[in-house]
Amino acid sequence: MAVTVWSQSANQATNPTQTIAYSDIPLNITVHRSPTCGCCKAWVQHLETNGFQATNIVTEDVAAVKQQYGVPDELTSCHTAVVDGYAIEGHVPASDIKRLLAEKPPVSGLAVPQMPLGAPGMESGNIKEPFSVLSFRPDGSVKTFNQY
Repeated sequence: MAVTVWSQSANQATNPTQTIAYSDIPLNITVHRSPTCGCCKAWVQHLETNGFQATNIVTEDVAAVKQQYGVPDELTSCHTAVVDGYAIEGHVPASDIKRLLAEKPPVSGLAVPQMPLGAPGMESGNIKEPFSVLSFRPDGSVKTFNQY
């Protein structure tokens, strides 16, 4: 499946917003969530609308999944997904997951801590809280990946 990803990499100095087609991006994602979380279902719908094929694993012990994939405690949210070896914690937009898969940075995953209103799956009318998508590494370091 071909996916068009907006990229602003240094090797595109002539047109930093040109699109590049990536055909090897895996769009299969496994989502671990609790049986009672409604926003998790809405986030999965967001992913599917944006080309992902989601496998839902309903579990009472999402914390064990977070620990297995090295999600730092301060970055946790209500669900944890796994795609191509990366952990995706919380309401990370599909576009950021696609960028992660295209760029393949040396990180453990991405996270949107807590549950900010306006993030995918957390829509509430016109209310939009600012939020950051953070990348995290096995050594515990955290960097901003994107901001909304």
